[in-house]
Amino acid sequence: MVKYIFRRILLVIPVMIGVSFLVFTMIHFTPGDPVITILGETASQESIDQLREELGLNDPFLVQYFNYVKNIVVDQDLGRSYVTNRPVTNEIVSKFPNTLRLALLGVLVSISIGIPLGIISAVKQYTWVDNIAMFFALIGVSMPIFWQGILLIILFSVTFRILPSSGFNTWQQMILPALTLGTGSAAIVARMTRSSMLEVYRQDYIRTARSKGLGEFTVVVRHALRNTLIPVVTIVGLQFGFLLGGAIVTETIFSIPGVGRLMVDAIRQRDMLIVQGGVLMIAFTFSIINLFVDIMYAFLDPKIRAQYK
Repeated sequence: MVKYIFRRILLVIPVMIGVSFLVFTMIHFTPGDPVITILGETASQESIDQLREELGLNDPFLVQYFNYVKNIVVDQDLGRSYVTNRPVTNEIVSKFPNTLRLALLGVLVSISIGIPLGIISAVKQYTWVDNIAMFFALIGVSMPIFWQGILLIILFSVTFRILPSSGFNTWQQMILPALTLGTGSAAIVARMTRSSMLEVYRQDYIRTARSKGLGEFTVVVRHALRNTLIPVVTIVGLQFGFLLGGAIVTETIFSIPGVGRLMVDAIRQRDMLIVQGGVLMIAFTFSIINLFVDIMYAFLDPKIRAQYK
């Protein structure tokens, strides 16, 4: 088991190298000059040439990428912001807890809604309960995050005035962003739970459990649901990565000071080192979550656990 975990950790390294190279390449060849962002359009040509030399922007592309990766590995340095001149690491670390908290709340909402909805829909297959549950799941999958967020603000903040429309400090301020981010994922989790439950709900061991006199609740939760958790855990882990990305839109709508909003502001100001650092942080967090999901397999399925002994 330890060897498996160590091997999975090693696989994170090429993933991060690939992500860093892709993002660095896209930003490098994006039109615009960071020196103009720093000095302004009225700067003299001499000042521009001097700063470009200091920042290493005159070096070949591969040399710039190598120096960027070397600074990350050796010094844990993502560079300095072109706009604020503060270390990119400090800028991201100060905002990342809000993004992570928002993604975790979104996952909690998706699990709390999606799994019970999927179970009920599978148990009541082809009934009006199943049809209504899948109808709302289809709406949740189809509804864009930005549109849903605006609708929730209009309904609960403008019309009824019971929840704030911005901020992320109190639990009241967290409700609307978490619902906005988690509802779409809840629909996906519900559909996956329903599909997995239907595969095992008519198996022989389910009929055996019923024949022993066990209640329907015990049969569903202890026998059927337990054997459907692996695909559900997989989809929840994948959704967590999508929620980190979706947090960019949600943070912008609800004015949450997170990495997503920081990256949006950085794109507007052409502060590309902030964008690179934010993408790398999100990719690293997503890789760690996938590692955690892989480890969870061994605890959920005895067959998988036996392979590592």
